Amino acid sequence: MERSEEKSGFEKLYETCYMQVYSYAMTLAGDRDMAQEIVQEAFYRAFTAKSGFRGESNPATWLCAIARNLYLDEMRRRSKSVQAMPEEAEDSGIDIAREVEDRDATCRIHRALQGLEQPYRKVFEMRIFGELSFREIGGICEKTETWARVTYHRAKLKLQERMGVHGNEL
Repeated sequence: MERSEEKSGFEKLYETCYMQVYSYAMTLAGDRDMAQEIVQEAFYRAFTAKSGFRGESNPATWLCAIARNLYLDEMRRRSKSVQAMPEEAEDSGIDIAREVEDRDATCRIHRALQGLEQPYRKVFEMRIFGELSFREIGGICEKTETWARVTYHRAKLKLQERMGVHGNEL
């Protein structure tokens, strides 16, 4: 009986957090298939973890941290392999196009993002494309919510400067 209660809790966790974790994985990977694999493995590891969720943060934040570690592991593995990384990822422009009305502006933002240093780029992408809260971003980066807010604001200013945008258009 305990196992079915545990499964029920896991199903609720999956239903509640899936889209947030998937959005975050898409932000990291930029590839639908890789993002799905990361999310699947993140939920599997969360479900099978001996230590389990300690309840010190939001469950979605915990799952995103697992997904981030899986992504970093995969990138390390790929960088060590002899094969070159593919230059083109599967086009995820459909989802982004819904978020940004003008496709040309989207391209300009992405070009400007490519030159933005870390952690500004990561925080901006998590906030805009991953639709994560500042609290969740802070938790994923193991920083405070205030740090996430300040970093996002600075990233936004840097992007506006790079794009020659004045005002609050981003």
